[in-house]
Amino acid sequence: MPINQFCSIPGCFFCIMKEQDSSLRRNAISEYLKYMPLIDEEELILVVSGIWNMAMTRPDDQELLHLGVFECMANLIRKSVDDRSWLFRNQNIYISYYAAHIIGSYTMNNAEFAIKAVESGVIPPLMELLRGKMSWVEQRVAVRALGHLASYEKTFKSVAIYEEEVVKLSMNLASTCLEIVYTMFVGIKDTNKRLKYHSDLLARGVGGIDMENQKAEEWASQLQCWCIHLLNCFATKERSLDIICKQEFLEDLCEMWGGLVNHSSPAGVGLIRILCYTKVGRKCIAESRYVIVNLCNLSRSSDDWQYMGIDCLLLLLKDPETRYKIIEISTSYLIDLVELRTLAIRPNFGATITRVLLNDFRRKSKIMNANVQRELEEIWSLKVERSNREKATSDEKLEEKRVLVNLLKQEGNHRFVVGEIDEAVLQYTEAIELCPLRYTNERIVLYSNRAQCNLLLRDPDAAISDATRALCLSSPPNSHSKSLWRRSQAYDMKGMAKESLMDCIMFINGCIKSKKSPNQVKIPYYAVRMISKQMDSTWLFKASQLKKSTNLPEIEKPLCDDDESGHREQTNERIIRILKQKKSFKSGLSTILEEPLFGKGGNRGRN
Repeated sequence: MPINQFCSIPGCFFCIMKEQDSSLRRNAISEYLKYMPLIDEEELILVVSGIWNMAMTRPDDQELLHLGVFECMANLIRKSVDDRSWLFRNQNIYISYYAAHIIGSYTMNNAEFAIKAVESGVIPPLMELLRGKMSWVEQRVAVRALGHLASYEKTFKSVAIYEEEVVKLSMNLASTCLEIVYTMFVGIKDTNKRLKYHSDLLARGVGGIDMENQKAEEWASQLQCWCIHLLNCFATKERSLDIICKQEFLEDLCEMWGGLVNHSSPAGVGLIRILCYTKVGRKCIAESRYVIVNLCNLSRSSDDWQYMGIDCLLLLLKDPETRYKIIEISTSYLIDLVELRTLAIRPNFGATITRVLLNDFRRKSKIMNANVQRELEEIWSLKVERSNREKATSDEKLEEKRVLVNLLKQEGNHRFVVGEIDEAVLQYTEAIELCPLRYTNERIVLYSNRAQCNLLLRDPDAAISDATRALCLSSPPNSHSKSLWRRSQAYDMKGMAKESLMDCIMFINGCIKSKKSPNQVKIPYYAVRMISKQMDSTWLFKASQLKKSTNLPEIEKPLCDDDESGHREQTNERIIRILKQKKSFKSGLSTILEEPLFGKGGNRGRN
């Protein structure tokens, strides 16, 4: 059957794709792809978006790759960059986005396809997009494609031809992209002033401004994380470390955490961890107190990447040249983790932490800080002396101690109820020191109760320490709901919004899992209020919003009653969306959240 009988358009690409004779189809596709960059009609965007759909749904299909699709996409990107008059005709402004996306989709998981792409000359036009010749939307798909090409040994060298430029562009883009996206798109409230093609690509005509902003947040996070991935490709080969390890950029990395919209990426800490495997990286990281403190905070959080923070600290402590630069800071955090169990397929993680901290404890040490020496003595006493002593103690003696511990706990509970908080702390402390290590559940309750007391005494650091110890003893780690909530409050008191948010999300997760039926679960109002507060504080564009607001001539008026109701509904919707995206949540959440989210409930005191 003649090709042009499928429809009324002579040489229609989609009709060509339906041709049953493979020889005719391949020849026709090859000729069409050669001719495509010369097309100056509405047909072009339909064909390119059609190929994009094929690349997304069938990325392993080799037919188009061997017929010149990479050469075609490279030529289309070049034309978008070089021919401005062509760019603004018809719908050609969309072309470069789809073309770069097609390259990235086909090369994402296939080294042979990546080799074909490089041989077809895709890197130079992708570099033009990375340089910002179009906009941040095209930079996102360009850095994605370049990251895929840099991931394979056989194509890395082709990307590395532009090594210094690629590294510097990626670093700058990772540090500035959130402000760029906010300034150029999200912060523009009048939708008529936004670039129409950006709005179309983001929302595809569905959902209005809310959908546009939601997708812009996701894309901005992806842009940042893909820049970091591209840098990872060089860092793993210990290349350009002198550029990547600039102190200012290392500090920027600490603020790049992917957000809740991109929870599958380790973002900044992933690159920091790779750098910690290199001598140059460890040296530079150890010189930044800001980076070390951020790693310490991550190590005592319920973030999915907690283990990476701990890994970084252990790598720095194992290196004699960096050990004593960070031990004074890190010990006071890691001491709370020495009883940590399996975490991210790492068995006996606490034992590893203990060995590293006590590495030179009994030898002449360079540690002069009295607090660090006291903390190491405490670890030695707990993990070595006390453990050995209890192994030699009979079960009867240990059970007697258990009875005394329960009496002390009850006395502490009584003191708590009557408002004698300082006395309650003393009772719980005595019980903790007496309680045999094997009685894990009792120790969890004691630490958690003392954390609650420290909250009431306005001592958030002590509360975080105790809650963390309770969470390390829980099985699995970070699963004791009351300790999560108490630590969330303590982090809130210290203004540590991200850590507070993570704990609060995990607390709600525990509420859900503790009930057999989703219909039995009611999410406490105080927890939802905390999540709402911290989500606002940790919003991906919060820093950019604050920076822009300092230049505003007037402060926005307070919400009226009607506006407040609408704002609450929007907050509810955003919370529901984020909770559903959190990968540790179960399917029952959707049933629970059909009920009003802001239910009744109050905070509890002790266990």
